[in-house]
Formats: sequence, C-alpha cells, structure tokens
Amino acid sequence: MPTIIPIRDLRKTSEISEMAHNKKEPIFVTKNGYSDLVIMSAELYDRLVRISRIDQAIFEAEKEIEKGGKTMDLKKAKKKLDKKYYGKK
Repeated sequence: MPTIIPIRDLRKTSEISEMAHNKKEPIFVTKNGYSDLVIMSAELYDRLVRISRIDQAIFEAEKEIEKGGKTMDLKKAKKKLDKKYYGKK
C-alpha cells in the first residue's frame, strides 16, 4: 500500500528521509486532499531511471524490427560490442 502524507508533514524532513530510505518506495504528498508531489530516495530514483532507460531501449528496438530492421545472432552481437567498447578482437 502506498505511503501518503499531507503537505504540512514536509516540515519533518528527517522523518520523511528515513521513511523513504526504509520503505524503498515513493511517498505521495497530498495538498488539499489531492495528489501533489512524490518523494523518493535518490537510490530508488536512480533505479527507476535505469529501468526506464532499459524499457525505452527495448521499445525502440522493437519498433526498429517492425520497420524491417535486421536481428543479429547473440554471439555476433557480443563480439561486435566487445570490439567496439573494449577493443577485443
């Protein structure tokens, strides 16, 4: 169940920080009974951004294939990436 706090509780910065780190999930802040802000630890934010980037890359690859893009054997792809990023032959 999500954690929801009223905006007036933002004065309790240390408690909110501890809550965000312990629960490892976003904290939803309401204003006048409506959702207004979301607070999360930097660690959780970084993880969500990383997941989003992976999802975006997969989405773009699927679109490329739909438009006729060619697929590549995994071993060949790994060799190509090793050569490009690590100078391996």
